[in-house]
Amino acid sequence: MSKIVVDTSILINGQLIAQLEAGNIENAEIIIPQAVFDELQSQASQKREPGFVGLEEIKKIKDISSNFGITLSVQGTHPSSEDIKLADRGRIDAMIKDIAKQNNATLYTSDNVQHLVTQAEGVDSVLIKPIIKEEKLEFLKFFDSETMSVHLKEDMPPTAKKGKPGSFQLVKINDKRLSKDYLEFMATQMLEAAKISDSSTIEISKPGASVIQHRDYRIAITRTPFSESLEITIVHPIVKMSLDDYEISEDLMKRFSDRAEGIIISGPPGSGKSTLASGLANFYNSQEKIVKTFESPRDLQVDPEITQYTKLDGSFDNTADILLLVRPDYTIFDEVRRREDFRTFADLRLTGVGMVGVVHANSPLDAIQRFIGKIELGIIPNVLDTVVFVKDGKIETVYELELTVKVPSGMTESDLARPVIDVKNFENNSLEYEIYTFGEENVIVPVGKHTQVGIESLAQEKIKEIFKRYDPRAQVEILSNHKVRVIVDKQYIPSIIGKGGSNINDLEKQLKVHIDVVERGSQYTPSSLDSTYELPFT
Repeated sequence: MSKIVVDTSILINGQLIAQLEAGNIENAEIIIPQAVFDELQSQASQKREPGFVGLEEIKKIKDISSNFGITLSVQGTHPSSEDIKLADRGRIDAMIKDIAKQNNATLYTSDNVQHLVTQAEGVDSVLIKPIIKEEKLEFLKFFDSETMSVHLKEDMPPTAKKGKPGSFQLVKINDKRLSKDYLEFMATQMLEAAKISDSSTIEISKPGASVIQHRDYRIAITRTPFSESLEITIVHPIVKMSLDDYEISEDLMKRFSDRAEGIIISGPPGSGKSTLASGLANFYNSQEKIVKTFESPRDLQVDPEITQYTKLDGSFDNTADILLLVRPDYTIFDEVRRREDFRTFADLRLTGVGMVGVVHANSPLDAIQRFIGKIELGIIPNVLDTVVFVKDGKIETVYELELTVKVPSGMTESDLARPVIDVKNFENNSLEYEIYTFGEENVIVPVGKHTQVGIESLAQEKIKEIFKRYDPRAQVEILSNHKVRVIVDKQYIPSIIGKGGSNINDLEKQLKVHIDVVERGSQYTPSSLDSTYELPFT
């Protein structure tokens, strides 16, 4: 009777059962090293998928062993704590190899390194590469061309979201309740595919939760203790859009091309944020830019020239260290969620890398709010210059940010001037919000649209008449009850100010208001005598 020693890899991928059922293994003793059994038990105890898969495989082998003249045994010693610590360096693999050597047995493995090492030591080894036919993966039968996501939960009928971003409905696929065994079968199949397919990877594996990226399907598997029962959720993008598919103005397209290098794409879940981020990544790639992505999981639909990075050693901060060495022009960060993600985003932007971040938010202002407190207020406009809000798959609002020094709207005293972040609507250049420090708090204040009443209109005309004596084209804006802005050509400013400011002081006393005199076409940069001037931050 021949002897066969098996390792963890061939138990997890199901190829040992396949060899038995194909008649390639008969009248043999299958030896499972104690180290293999303990490793599977440990993983199952931590609610990790490979542990459950491997133990189920051993159970199946035991059930069918008598049909093929197979005997099953467990040999070897339990790994010590030192062995477990050195498992990543091959200690457990060495123990498995030693069992094969001691029994003059053949090692069956799907691990190429284990196969080569075993052969190098003169021990017989058979390398069996797993085979998964992707078209036979069970979960694919739940999808059609309109399905965005499928939700499978133990003892519940399967449901799916159908439609498109911003316009979908949850429908019941059928009335058949899903059994735990059926979901376990699906989870095992997905995990096996992830281990052998170049288009499938295990992105996250934690006690009670696993995330697998299979082609463009994102699969989340949860079980106790993380969830109260076994659940599988599969998300699949149904739309791949380029920037040409969006209603983007010529000015916004020019901003994306030439100026915007700190972009935040915000919106609620399912609004189409990642779809726009993918389109923007492909746009920059078409502009002959070097583009990388930060993703966990990696599910953006981007061109093959774009390299998709995930967390390095569990942190995007470590990924950033590598990113700077490859010198990208733009990086797509999907998504910026944790405090350290915001810091990493800011650090990369301040080093000169063009950044596009995806942020969950119910409004564009909420997206900006999420950066406040995580990075210094004064550098936010250097990190974010454009905030895009997506809803129902469409670009709804675009804000641009600029740091100025001025008296905030609603305040009148010139000694209240401070750094203020202006949040402007990009399309019409109207100021909608101001962000500044008030006392010890950072505040976001909406700037209301002011409608003149009759008395204000008369006052404006009266003031305009006075300044038309100096400049026939003078314009007047009433900023508050105690402050006006006068816009004139540069050549008339000296006569309006007067020697030592005497003339402007007389006019202020006459009109009983504070007057800002600014040059026409200067983006309201006030005269040198005005203490409430605005200065763009560079």
